[in-house]
Amino acid sequence: MNQVETNKKFSNKSLYFTSLGCSKNLVDSEVMLGHLGLDGFTVTQEPQDAECIIVNTCSFVEAAKKESIETVLDLADFKDPQVGNCKALVMSGCMAQRYYGELEKELPEVDMFIGTGEYNKIVPLLKAFEDGKLEKKSFVEIPKFIHTEFDPRVNTSPFYTTWLKISEGCNRNCTFCIIPTLRGRLRSRSIESLVVEAKKLTESGVRELNLISQDFSDYGSDFEGFEKTDTKNPIIHNMLGALADVEGVDWLRVFYFYPDDLTEDVMDMMANHPKICKYLDMPIQHFSDKVLRRMNRRATGELIQSKIKTLKEKIPGITLRTSVIVGFPGETEEDFEALLEGIRINKFNHLGVFKYSDEEGTPALRLKDKVPQDIIDERFEKVYELQKEIARELNQEFLGKTIDVLVEGAHEETELLLQGRHEGQAPDIDGRVIINDGIAKAGDIVKVEITEILDYDLVGKIVE
Repeated sequence: MNQVETNKKFSNKSLYFTSLGCSKNLVDSEVMLGHLGLDGFTVTQEPQDAECIIVNTCSFVEAAKKESIETVLDLADFKDPQVGNCKALVMSGCMAQRYYGELEKELPEVDMFIGTGEYNKIVPLLKAFEDGKLEKKSFVEIPKFIHTEFDPRVNTSPFYTTWLKISEGCNRNCTFCIIPTLRGRLRSRSIESLVVEAKKLTESGVRELNLISQDFSDYGSDFEGFEKTDTKNPIIHNMLGALADVEGVDWLRVFYFYPDDLTEDVMDMMANHPKICKYLDMPIQHFSDKVLRRMNRRATGELIQSKIKTLKEKIPGITLRTSVIVGFPGETEEDFEALLEGIRINKFNHLGVFKYSDEEGTPALRLKDKVPQDIIDERFEKVYELQKEIARELNQEFLGKTIDVLVEGAHEETELLLQGRHEGQAPDIDGRVIINDGIAKAGDIVKVEITEILDYDLVGKIVE
């Protein structure tokens, strides 16, 4: 064995892992950590101590791509023996999937590129690297893998909460989105598989399951014999019921349910099952029919309005989260006013607003009538300010009420306060409840009387 091969051998299997981007990417990272843990790798918090460094990357928008590259370059410094002990630097995830050919040339520091459908092969790939048997640096194919209950997984979220991925990939072809290219076609997990994983998670202390996918509303459409109507979707209805019935689940929260496929039986399940949070993340992107058509969205502005109206009738007090894009090619002032009016009328509790940007590989790149950047910035600010007013107005409704709050622990700025979330506040992305009176520990669900309202947060005290 020559000296180069000897240097590749891991002596203590120390691992430093960074996961960038969305919660779906985080689940992939947790599965990788599970496989690596079974093979004897141990995680270190200090990159200079790690023999193997893995960065699971994101490339959804330009800022995410930049963060991914900068993170990899920063960690590449630890390959220098005078700085660290890194023998293998691995780049996985969406960035590797999308640009592996270019990245091989531009990032010679990286030893291996792993795509979004190959992350389950991390252990045999590292063994081949150790033995000097890798014939190439990139392992990127059309994504077809999705983990199951049989794959090991390390929950890196606080012990009382986690993300549960119900499916992978997307069959929609929105003109602005690169996700189907990065993640492949839809592949759904069976209800039985999800229930088994949910039981494992609750047995470890998880109380809150956040159900995620690229497109929740399409779950199960790839199953043999799948059937749905305009009012009934038995697969999703049954899946939600089965997960909500798992012993130990207190809160079940649903993300990324597109309005065109939201059926009344699913709304009724959300309304009537006590464990399902009265919360729905429903991406709409716009209210202008013209813009929606150019985005290749299936819904119209009228349909979106109708679904929201029915949701609020069936589930009084429901918390709605959505996302919109400003400055999409061809968006006129009239279109933008339709967007503002839709936001005013429907009053979303939480709203993410994105500035359109050209993304290579998407059909929108070729669309004409691009909106100037200064106008995009101006429209972004208008939506942001409008939503800030709406969020504060809706928060006022909590004043004086007593609500259930999942305690997260001490406030991030002072140990004199606690912080937590009510069922209408998802981890990481929504506001929180600041508790200034009372004692509780992380993972407790307590009654909190709301005494003060902030722009996005609530303040209150624990009551009996």
